[in-house]
Amino acid sequence: MSKRIDKSWTVFVSIENVEHDRCVDMFSRSDGSYGFEEFRRDIEDAGQWTPVQYYSGVSYASATDALDTAERCVSWLVQVLTERPDLRTRVGLG
Repeated sequence: MSKRIDKSWTVFVSIENVEHDRCVDMFSRSDGSYGFEEFRRDIEDAGQWTPVQYYSGVSYASATDALDTAERCVSWLVQVLTERPDLRTRVGLG
């Protein structure tokens, strides 16, 4: 789990790009809010996921609201969700 994902939060889906070097974690918090964070994985980081933005600081009322914002902010995410619509369904269940 990343440095920016609090251990009390529940990551319910992690969406990777086709190169498997970027991902977006969608998570819920104990207060009922939702959020997301984008990560990268590079050789110089020994293959560990490293946060690249500060999206996790924002709270959303629903998983759908968090996903809508993630799609606007993370350029590669729309293509992945188009190719894998099952991931969108998993976000809605979060």
